Amino acid sequence: MTTPRHERRTLGALYTGLGLTVAATVLPYVDRVTTHLLADHIRDGYPGYTPSRIDAAVTTYLVLLSVIGALGAVAWLGTARAVKAGRRWARPAALVLFVCAATVGLTGLLTTDTSGETGLPPALGWAGMAPSMAALLAVAFLWSRPRVAGRLPRARH
Repeated sequence: MTTPRHERRTLGALYTGLGLTVAATVLPYVDRVTTHLLADHIRDGYPGYTPSRIDAAVTTYLVLLSVIGALGAVAWLGTARAVKAGRRWARPAALVLFVCAATVGLTGLLTTDTSGETGLPPALGWAGMAPSMAALLAVAFLWSRPRVAGRLPRARH
């Protein structure tokens, strides 16, 4: 059985969101061993912190972002499964997924901590916004009516 084009596009957006979520979850770990953006950001915001306290703050962020990433991955997979199965609740689930992804992304990007700086460095904050763009695309695909035989569906009265 073939998958309709409309469903393929929706699933593509959902799996892209999953990939972006995984990437946004892994990125802070890569940063920890390479560029140290997060550690430098914490050090700049809290110059009195000792190296061990900065490391503890980075570890706390890694745990928090990992939990959020794992929950996001489960949500992406669950929504994709619902779309494949043709579940009626797939549309509202995708909408909720978008709202959650946007809220989490904006929170990471814009929330300031007690130092007056954002909690995450901008590069990591923007990476956290990427999954919400895929969620928006998935919602748009799910809530748009598919074309039938190359024509728009007739309006309902």
